[in-house]
Amino acid sequence: QVQLVESGGGLVQAGGSLRLSCAASGSTFGSYAMGWFRQAPGKEREFVATISWRAANVYYADSVKGRFTISRDYAKNTVYPQMNSLKPEDTAVYYCAAGLSSSLQRGQGSYWGQGTQVTVSS
Repeated sequence: QVQLVESGGGLVQAGGSLRLSCAASGSTFGSYAMGWFRQAPGKEREFVATISWRAANVYYADSVKGRFTISRDYAKNTVYPQMNSLKPEDTAVYYCAAGLSSSLQRGQGSYWGQGTQVTVSS
C-alpha cells in the first residue's frame, strides 16, 4: 500500500515557476514508477509526466516538454515536478500517482494523491 500526498501548489504569474512535491509513504516507493497528471475545470484528466522506478526513463506530455522536469528523491520518498515558464493553460489540479510506467502513460495509476491546485494568472 502506498499513500501519496501532494503539496506546493498555489498562485503564480505567467512565466513564473513552481515546484510541486508528492510525498509517498510505504517501503515500496522505489518499486513504482511515479507520474503527474492534471485536470482543468471542465476537462478530462491528462498525463503530464512520468519517471520510472529507477529514474532511468522520463516521459513528458508535449504540452509541458521543455518546461517541466520530473525527478525523484528515494531518501525522501518524494517525487517533484519542477514547472517553469508557466502558462495560464497550465492551471489545473495536479495529481501524482504510482504504478507501472506503461500504465501511468495511459492514465492508469495504482495509487493516487488528493491533488494540489495550481493557478497561473495572465
